[in-house]
Amino acid sequence: MKTLIKGGRVIDPANKIDGVLDVLIEDGKIAAVGEELPDDDAEIIDAEGLLVTPGLIDMHVHLREPGQEAKEDFLTGSRAAAAGGYTTIATMPNTKPVVDTVALVRSLQERAREVGKVHIEIIGAVTKGQKGEEMAEMGDMAQAGAVAFSDDGHFTKSSKVMLNCLDYVRTFDKVIINHDEEPSLVEEGVMNESHRSAMLGMKGRPTVAEDIAVYRDIALAEYADAKVHVAHISSGRSVELVRQAKARGVKVTAEATPQHLTMTDSMVQLHDSSTKINPPLREQKDVDAVLAGLKDGTIDCIVTDHSPHAQEEKDREYIYAPSGFPGLETSLGVLFTDLVHTGKLDLYRMIEAMTSAPAKIFKLNAGSLAKGMPADIAVIDPELEWVVDDSKFYTKGSHSPFIGRSLKGKPVMTFVDGEMVMKDGLVD
Repeated sequence: MKTLIKGGRVIDPANKIDGVLDVLIEDGKIAAVGEELPDDDAEIIDAEGLLVTPGLIDMHVHLREPGQEAKEDFLTGSRAAAAGGYTTIATMPNTKPVVDTVALVRSLQERAREVGKVHIEIIGAVTKGQKGEEMAEMGDMAQAGAVAFSDDGHFTKSSKVMLNCLDYVRTFDKVIINHDEEPSLVEEGVMNESHRSAMLGMKGRPTVAEDIAVYRDIALAEYADAKVHVAHISSGRSVELVRQAKARGVKVTAEATPQHLTMTDSMVQLHDSSTKINPPLREQKDVDAVLAGLKDGTIDCIVTDHSPHAQEEKDREYIYAPSGFPGLETSLGVLFTDLVHTGKLDLYRMIEAMTSAPAKIFKLNAGSLAKGMPADIAVIDPELEWVVDDSKFYTKGSHSPFIGRSLKGKPVMTFVDGEMVMKDGLVD
Protein backbone atom coordinates (compact mmCIF):
# COMPACT_ATOMS: atom_id res chain seq x y z
CA MET A 1 0.00 0.00 0.00
CA LYS A 2 1.27 3.48 -0.92
CA THR A 3 0.39 6.87 0.52
CA LEU A 4 1.69 10.15 -0.89
CA ILE A 5 1.62 13.19 1.38
CA LYS A 6 1.83 15.93 -1.20
CA GLY A 7 2.95 19.54 -1.14
CA GLY A 8 3.48 20.14 2.56
CA ARG A 9 6.35 22.00 4.17
CA VAL A 10 8.56 19.11 5.20
CA ILE A 11 10.74 19.80 8.25
CA ASP A 12 13.12 16.94 9.01
CA PRO A 13 16.05 18.19 11.12
CA ALA A 14 17.70 14.74 11.18
CA ASN A 15 18.32 15.12 7.46
CA LYS A 16 18.53 18.92 7.38
CA ILE A 17 15.40 19.21 5.26
CA ASP A 18 13.09 22.23 5.26
CA GLY A 19 11.09 22.79 2.09
CA VAL A 20 7.88 22.15 0.20
CA LEU A 21 8.15 18.48 -0.74
CA ASP A 22 6.26 15.21 -1.08
CA VAL A 23 6.62 12.22 1.25
CA LEU A 24 5.94 8.74 -0.12
CA ILE A 25 4.99 5.94 2.28
CA GLU A 26 5.15 2.33 1.15
CA ASP A 27 4.65 -0.80 3.26
CA GLY A 28 4.90 1.19 6.49
CA LYS A 29 8.25 2.77 5.61
CA ILE A 30 9.44 6.06 4.17
CA ALA A 31 9.99 5.30 0.47
CA ALA A 32 11.04 8.76 -0.71
CA VAL A 33 11.06 12.47 0.08
CA GLY A 34 11.32 14.85 -2.86
CA GLU A 35 9.70 17.21 -5.31
CA GLU A 36 6.78 16.11 -7.48
CA LEU A 37 7.04 12.44 -6.61
CA PRO A 38 5.02 10.11 -8.89
CA ASP A 39 1.65 9.21 -7.43
CA ASP A 40 1.04 5.91 -9.23
CA ASP A 41 -1.33 3.71 -7.22
CA ALA A 42 -0.87 5.89 -4.13
CA GLU A 43 -3.53 7.37 -1.90
CA ILE A 44 -3.03 11.13 -2.14
CA ILE A 45 -3.11 13.38 0.89
CA ASP A 46 -3.04 17.09 0.08
CA ALA A 47 -0.78 18.79 2.64
CA GLU A 48 -0.62 22.23 1.05
CA GLY A 49 -0.27 24.82 3.79
CA LEU A 50 0.53 22.14 6.38
CA LEU A 51 3.73 21.02 8.08
CA VAL A 52 4.95 17.46 7.62
CA THR A 53 7.45 16.30 10.24
CA PRO A 54 8.76 13.10 11.75
CA GLY A 55 6.36 11.85 14.39
CA LEU A 56 6.95 13.67 17.67
CA ILE A 57 8.88 11.92 20.45
CA ASP A 58 8.24 12.35 24.17
CA MET A 59 10.74 10.64 26.46
CA HIS A 60 9.00 11.64 29.69
CA VAL A 61 5.41 10.52 30.20
CA HIS A 62 3.57 8.77 33.02
CA LEU A 63 1.21 6.10 31.69
CA ARG A 64 0.59 4.79 35.23
CA GLU A 65 0.79 1.08 34.38
CA PRO A 66 1.10 -1.09 36.37
CA GLY A 67 -1.08 -0.39 39.38
CA GLN A 68 -2.45 3.10 38.79
CA GLU A 69 -4.72 2.51 35.81
CA ALA A 70 -7.44 4.71 37.31
CA LYS A 71 -5.20 7.68 36.44
CA GLU A 72 -4.08 6.49 32.98
CA ASP A 73 -3.24 3.33 31.05
CA PHE A 74 -1.36 2.37 27.91
CA LEU A 75 -4.45 2.61 25.72
CA THR A 76 -5.71 6.00 26.88
CA GLY A 77 -2.21 7.46 27.14
CA SER A 78 -1.20 6.29 23.68
CA ARG A 79 -4.45 7.61 22.19
CA ALA A 80 -3.69 10.98 23.79
CA ALA A 81 -0.21 10.80 22.29
CA ALA A 82 -1.58 10.12 18.81
CA ALA A 83 -3.99 13.04 19.20
CA GLY A 84 -1.02 15.26 20.05
CA GLY A 85 1.10 14.24 17.06
CA TYR A 86 3.36 11.90 19.03
CA THR A 87 4.41 8.56 17.56
CA THR A 88 6.94 7.48 20.20
CA ILE A 89 6.61 7.96 23.95
CA ALA A 90 8.57 6.58 26.90
CA THR A 91 6.82 5.77 30.16
CA MET A 92 8.41 6.41 33.54
CA PRO A 93 8.82 3.59 36.10
CA ASN A 94 7.36 5.24 39.23
CA THR A 95 4.36 2.91 39.20
CA LYS A 96 2.96 0.37 41.66
CA PRO A 97 4.99 -1.81 41.64
CA VAL A 98 8.01 0.14 40.44
CA VAL A 99 9.39 -1.09 37.10
CA ASP A 100 12.69 -2.38 38.47
CA THR A 101 12.88 -5.94 37.08
CA VAL A 102 13.31 -7.47 33.66
CA ALA A 103 10.05 -9.38 34.09
CA LEU A 104 8.10 -6.14 34.44
CA VAL A 105 9.86 -4.58 31.45
CA ARG A 106 8.95 -7.53 29.26
CA SER A 107 5.33 -7.64 30.41
CA LEU A 108 4.92 -3.92 29.74
CA GLN A 109 6.50 -4.28 26.31
CA GLU A 110 3.93 -6.95 25.50
CA ARG A 111 1.15 -4.76 26.83
CA ALA A 112 2.41 -1.89 24.64
CA ARG A 113 2.35 -4.10 21.56
CA GLU A 114 -1.18 -5.25 22.34
CA VAL A 115 -2.92 -1.93 22.96
CA GLY A 116 -0.56 0.94 22.10
CA LYS A 117 -1.71 3.28 19.35
CA VAL A 118 1.86 4.62 19.16
CA HIS A 119 5.27 3.18 19.98
CA ILE A 120 5.67 2.92 23.76
CA GLU A 121 9.21 2.59 25.14
CA ILE A 122 9.85 1.39 28.69
CA ILE A 123 12.11 3.23 31.13
CA GLY A 124 13.39 1.12 34.01
CA ALA A 125 14.17 2.22 37.56
CA VAL A 126 17.75 3.00 38.59
CA THR A 127 17.37 1.60 42.11
CA LYS A 128 15.15 -1.09 43.58
CA GLY A 129 11.80 0.35 44.48
CA GLN A 130 13.24 3.77 43.60
CA LYS A 131 14.48 3.88 47.19
CA GLY A 132 17.98 5.02 46.26
CA GLU A 133 19.64 2.24 48.22
CA GLU A 134 20.37 -0.69 45.92
CA MET A 135 20.88 -0.91 42.17
CA ALA A 136 17.96 -2.32 40.17
CA GLU A 137 18.36 -4.99 37.45
CA MET A 138 19.58 -2.40 34.96
CA GLY A 139 21.74 -4.80 32.96
CA ASP A 140 18.97 -7.31 32.43
CA MET A 141 16.45 -4.54 31.73
CA ALA A 142 18.80 -2.96 29.20
CA GLN A 143 19.24 -6.24 27.38
CA ALA A 144 15.46 -6.68 27.34
CA GLY A 145 15.09 -3.31 25.63
CA ALA A 146 14.58 -0.74 28.37
CA VAL A 147 15.38 2.51 26.60
CA ALA A 148 16.75 4.38 29.64
CA PHE A 149 16.72 4.40 33.44
CA SER A 150 15.25 6.83 35.94
CA ASP A 151 14.12 7.16 39.53
CA ASP A 152 11.90 10.03 38.38
CA GLY A 153 10.05 11.64 41.24
CA HIS A 154 12.92 10.71 43.56
CA PHE A 155 16.43 12.08 43.95
CA THR A 156 19.01 9.43 44.83
CA LYS A 157 20.47 10.94 47.97
CA SER A 158 23.53 8.69 48.14
CA SER A 159 26.23 9.97 45.80
CA LYS A 160 27.98 6.62 46.15
CA VAL A 161 24.93 4.72 44.92
CA MET A 162 24.44 7.10 42.00
CA LEU A 163 28.13 6.88 41.04
CA ASN A 164 27.94 3.08 41.06
CA CYS A 165 24.82 3.18 38.89
CA LEU A 166 26.36 5.60 36.41
CA ASP A 167 29.52 3.51 36.22
CA TYR A 168 27.53 0.31 35.69
CA VAL A 169 25.06 1.62 33.10
CA ARG A 170 27.96 2.98 31.01
CA THR A 171 28.67 -0.65 30.04
CA PHE A 172 25.32 -0.77 28.25
CA ASP A 173 25.61 2.73 26.71
CA LYS A 174 22.36 3.77 28.35
CA VAL A 175 21.27 7.08 29.83
CA ILE A 176 20.17 7.80 33.41
CA ILE A 177 17.42 10.43 33.57
CA ASN A 178 17.53 12.25 36.90
CA HIS A 179 14.87 14.26 38.71
CA ASP A 180 17.20 16.81 40.27
CA GLU A 181 16.00 18.39 43.51
CA GLU A 182 17.92 18.07 46.78
CA PRO A 183 15.27 16.57 49.11
CA SER A 184 16.20 18.34 52.33
CA LEU A 185 15.56 21.71 50.67
CA VAL A 186 12.14 20.89 49.23
CA GLU A 187 10.46 18.98 52.05
CA GLU A 188 6.76 19.95 52.19
CA GLY A 189 7.35 22.62 49.53
CA VAL A 190 4.46 22.96 47.07
CA MET A 191 5.51 25.81 44.75
CA ASN A 192 8.53 27.91 43.84
CA GLU A 193 10.09 29.72 46.78
CA SER A 194 9.62 33.37 45.90
CA HIS A 195 7.70 36.54 46.71
CA ARG A 196 4.62 34.80 45.30
CA SER A 197 4.87 31.85 47.70
CA ALA A 198 5.27 34.25 50.61
CA MET A 199 2.21 36.20 49.53
CA LEU A 200 0.15 33.00 49.27
CA GLY A 201 1.50 31.63 52.54
CA MET A 202 2.73 28.39 50.92
CA LYS A 203 6.01 26.62 51.60
CA GLY A 204 8.42 26.91 48.70
CA ARG A 205 10.82 24.72 46.74
CA PRO A 206 13.88 26.90 46.03
CA THR A 207 15.82 26.83 42.76
CA VAL A 208 19.00 26.15 44.72
CA ALA A 209 17.66 22.65 45.48
CA GLU A 210 17.70 21.94 41.76
CA ASP A 211 21.06 23.63 41.23
CA ILE A 212 22.80 21.55 43.91
CA ALA A 213 21.38 18.31 42.53
CA VAL A 214 22.27 19.16 38.92
CA TYR A 215 25.80 20.12 39.95
CA ARG A 216 26.26 16.83 41.80
CA ASP A 217 24.96 14.68 38.97
CA ILE A 218 27.11 16.47 36.42
CA ALA A 219 30.16 15.94 38.65
CA LEU A 220 29.39 12.23 39.05
CA ALA A 221 28.76 11.74 35.33
CA GLU A 222 32.00 13.54 34.52
CA TYR A 223 33.93 11.35 36.96
CA ALA A 224 32.36 8.13 35.64
CA ASP A 225 32.47 9.25 31.98
CA ALA A 226 28.81 8.25 31.84
CA LYS A 227 25.64 9.73 30.32
CA VAL A 228 23.25 11.67 32.50
CA HIS A 229 20.09 13.47 31.38
CA VAL A 230 18.59 16.25 33.47
CA ALA A 231 14.81 15.88 33.59
CA HIS A 232 12.43 18.86 33.29
CA ILE A 233 15.07 21.53 33.97
CA SER A 234 13.55 24.69 35.43
CA SER A 235 16.26 26.81 37.06
CA GLY A 236 18.30 29.38 35.17
CA ARG A 237 21.39 28.52 37.21
CA SER A 238 20.96 24.83 36.35
CA VAL A 239 20.80 25.68 32.67
CA GLU A 240 24.13 27.47 33.01
CA LEU A 241 25.63 24.48 34.83
CA VAL A 242 24.63 22.21 31.93
CA ARG A 243 26.00 24.73 29.42
CA GLN A 244 29.38 24.83 31.16
CA ALA A 245 29.50 21.04 31.52
CA LYS A 246 28.81 20.52 27.82
CA ALA A 247 31.63 22.92 27.00
CA ARG A 248 33.94 20.68 29.05
CA GLY A 249 32.79 17.60 27.17
CA VAL A 250 30.66 16.07 29.92
CA LYS A 251 28.07 13.62 28.56
CA VAL A 252 25.14 15.58 29.93
CA THR A 253 21.88 16.32 28.14
CA ALA A 254 18.72 18.04 29.31
CA GLU A 255 15.03 18.45 28.62
CA ALA A 256 12.43 21.13 29.29
CA THR A 257 8.63 21.10 29.36
CA PRO A 258 6.20 23.52 27.69
CA GLN A 259 5.09 24.64 31.14
CA HIS A 260 8.60 25.57 32.26
CA LEU A 261 9.10 27.36 28.93
CA THR A 262 5.92 29.41 29.04
CA MET A 263 4.46 29.67 32.58
CA THR A 264 5.58 31.38 35.79
CA ASP A 265 4.74 31.07 39.47
CA SER A 266 2.62 34.22 39.15
CA MET A 267 -0.04 31.89 37.70
CA VAL A 268 -0.32 29.86 40.91
CA GLN A 269 -3.65 30.28 42.72
CA LEU A 270 -4.55 28.83 46.12
CA HIS A 271 -7.65 26.99 44.95
CA ASP A 272 -6.47 25.80 41.51
CA SER A 273 -4.14 22.84 41.80
CA SER A 274 -3.74 22.43 38.02
CA THR A 275 -0.51 24.46 38.16
CA LYS A 276 1.05 22.30 40.85
CA ILE A 277 4.03 20.47 39.32
CA ASN A 278 7.50 19.30 40.32
CA PRO A 279 9.79 21.01 39.79
CA PRO A 280 7.46 23.95 40.30
CA LEU A 281 6.73 26.85 38.01
CA ARG A 282 9.54 29.36 38.45
CA GLU A 283 10.01 33.12 38.07
CA GLN A 284 10.22 34.88 34.71
CA LYS A 285 14.02 35.06 34.83
CA ASP A 286 14.19 31.27 35.02
CA VAL A 287 11.68 30.85 32.20
CA ASP A 288 13.78 33.19 30.07
CA ALA A 289 16.94 31.22 30.87
CA VAL A 290 15.31 27.89 30.05
CA LEU A 291 14.11 29.25 26.71
CA ALA A 292 17.57 30.63 25.95
CA GLY A 293 19.04 27.22 26.79
CA LEU A 294 16.64 25.51 24.41
CA LYS A 295 17.44 27.97 21.63
CA ASP A 296 21.21 27.57 21.91
CA GLY A 297 21.14 23.78 22.29
CA THR A 298 22.10 23.61 25.96
CA ILE A 299 18.70 22.01 26.48
CA ASP A 300 18.37 19.22 23.94
CA CYS A 301 14.72 18.29 23.84
CA ILE A 302 11.17 19.16 24.82
CA VAL A 303 9.06 16.71 26.83
CA THR A 304 5.58 16.97 28.32
CA ASP A 305 6.03 15.23 31.69
CA HIS A 306 2.45 14.06 31.01
CA SER A 307 1.18 13.29 34.53
CA PRO A 308 -2.54 12.57 34.74
CA HIS A 309 -4.26 12.08 38.09
CA ALA A 310 -7.77 11.09 39.07
CA GLN A 311 -10.03 14.14 39.21
CA GLU A 312 -10.85 13.65 42.89
CA GLU A 313 -7.13 13.80 43.71
CA LYS A 314 -6.62 17.16 42.00
CA ASP A 315 -9.91 18.62 43.24
CA ARG A 316 -8.31 19.52 46.55
CA GLU A 317 -6.53 22.49 48.05
CA TYR A 318 -3.21 23.23 46.42
CA ILE A 319 -1.08 22.00 49.30
CA TYR A 320 -2.79 18.59 49.38
CA ALA A 321 -3.15 17.86 45.67
CA PRO A 322 -0.60 15.67 43.81
CA SER A 323 1.77 17.29 41.33
CA GLY A 324 1.40 17.11 37.57
CA PHE A 325 -1.11 17.44 34.76
CA PRO A 326 -1.72 15.81 31.36
CA GLY A 327 0.20 17.40 28.49
CA LEU A 328 0.32 15.16 25.44
CA GLU A 329 -2.72 16.73 23.75
CA THR A 330 -1.90 20.37 24.47
CA SER A 331 1.88 20.68 24.25
CA LEU A 332 2.22 21.44 20.55
CA GLY A 333 -0.56 24.04 20.63
CA VAL A 334 0.99 25.78 23.63
CA LEU A 335 4.45 25.81 22.03
CA PHE A 336 3.13 27.21 18.76
CA THR A 337 0.93 29.81 20.45
CA ASP A 338 3.31 31.09 23.10
CA LEU A 339 6.70 30.60 21.45
CA VAL A 340 6.65 30.03 17.68
CA HIS A 341 3.88 32.45 16.67
CA THR A 342 5.33 35.11 19.00
CA GLY A 343 8.78 34.78 17.41
CA LYS A 344 10.42 33.59 20.63
CA LEU A 345 11.40 30.17 19.23
CA ASP A 346 12.34 29.09 15.74
CA LEU A 347 9.98 26.46 14.28
CA TYR A 348 12.83 24.31 12.97
CA ARG A 349 14.50 24.25 16.39
CA MET A 350 11.23 23.28 18.07
CA ILE A 351 10.72 20.35 15.69
CA GLU A 352 14.33 19.28 16.19
CA ALA A 353 13.86 19.25 19.96
CA MET A 354 10.77 17.06 19.58
CA THR A 355 12.10 14.60 16.96
CA SER A 356 15.74 14.08 16.03
CA ALA A 357 17.28 15.28 19.31
CA PRO A 358 15.57 12.75 21.61
CA ALA A 359 16.03 10.03 18.97
CA LYS A 360 19.78 10.67 18.98
CA ILE A 361 20.14 10.79 22.77
CA PHE A 362 18.19 7.59 23.39
CA LYS A 363 19.23 5.75 20.20
CA LEU A 364 15.71 5.35 18.83
CA ASN A 365 14.81 4.13 15.36
CA ALA A 366 12.65 7.22 14.99
CA GLY A 367 12.75 10.98 14.49
CA SER A 368 13.73 10.92 10.80
CA LEU A 369 12.10 10.81 7.38
CA ALA A 370 15.09 9.09 5.75
CA LYS A 371 14.33 6.38 3.22
CA GLY A 372 13.68 3.05 4.94
CA MET A 373 12.75 4.57 8.31
CA PRO A 374 9.41 3.68 9.91
CA ALA A 375 6.74 5.96 8.47
CA ASP A 376 6.02 7.74 11.75
CA ILE A 377 4.78 11.16 10.70
CA ALA A 378 2.97 14.17 12.12
CA VAL A 379 1.00 16.49 9.84
CA ILE A 380 0.42 19.83 11.56
CA ASP A 381 -1.73 22.83 10.76
CA PRO A 382 0.24 25.75 12.27
CA GLU A 383 -2.68 28.16 11.75
CA LEU A 384 -5.51 26.03 13.12
CA GLU A 385 -7.24 27.82 15.98
CA TRP A 386 -8.86 25.70 18.66
CA VAL A 387 -9.98 25.83 22.27
CA VAL A 388 -8.70 23.32 24.83
CA ASP A 389 -11.71 21.27 25.91
CA ASP A 390 -11.10 18.53 28.46
CA SER A 391 -14.31 16.75 27.43
CA LYS A 392 -12.52 15.91 24.18
CA PHE A 393 -9.34 14.59 25.83
CA TYR A 394 -8.31 10.99 25.25
CA THR A 395 -6.27 11.00 28.44
CA LYS A 396 -8.06 10.18 31.69
CA GLY A 397 -6.63 13.35 33.23
CA SER A 398 -8.79 16.48 32.98
CA HIS A 399 -7.02 18.98 35.20
CA SER A 400 -4.88 20.96 32.74
CA PRO A 401 -4.16 24.65 33.39
CA PHE A 402 -4.72 25.19 29.66
CA ILE A 403 -8.42 24.23 29.69
CA GLY A 404 -10.44 26.96 28.03
CA ARG A 405 -7.42 28.55 26.36
CA SER A 406 -7.55 29.45 22.68
CA LEU A 407 -4.50 28.02 20.93
CA LYS A 408 -3.15 28.29 17.39
CA GLY A 409 -1.44 25.25 15.89
CA LYS A 410 -2.53 21.62 16.07
CA PRO A 411 -1.68 18.20 14.61
CA VAL A 412 -4.30 17.11 12.08
CA MET A 413 -2.90 13.70 11.14
CA THR A 414 -0.63 11.17 12.84
CA PHE A 415 0.87 8.17 11.06
CA VAL A 416 2.43 5.23 12.91
CA ASP A 417 4.27 2.70 10.73
CA GLY A 418 2.45 4.17 7.75
CA GLU A 419 -1.01 3.77 9.24
CA MET A 420 -3.09 6.88 9.91
CA VAL A 421 -4.04 6.60 13.57
CA MET A 422 -5.37 10.14 13.99
CA LYS A 423 -7.20 12.46 11.62
CA ASP A 424 -8.67 15.83 12.53
CA GLY A 425 -8.39 15.07 16.23
CA LEU A 426 -10.10 11.69 16.05
CA VAL A 427 -7.99 8.69 17.06
CA ASP A 428 -8.98 5.40 15.55
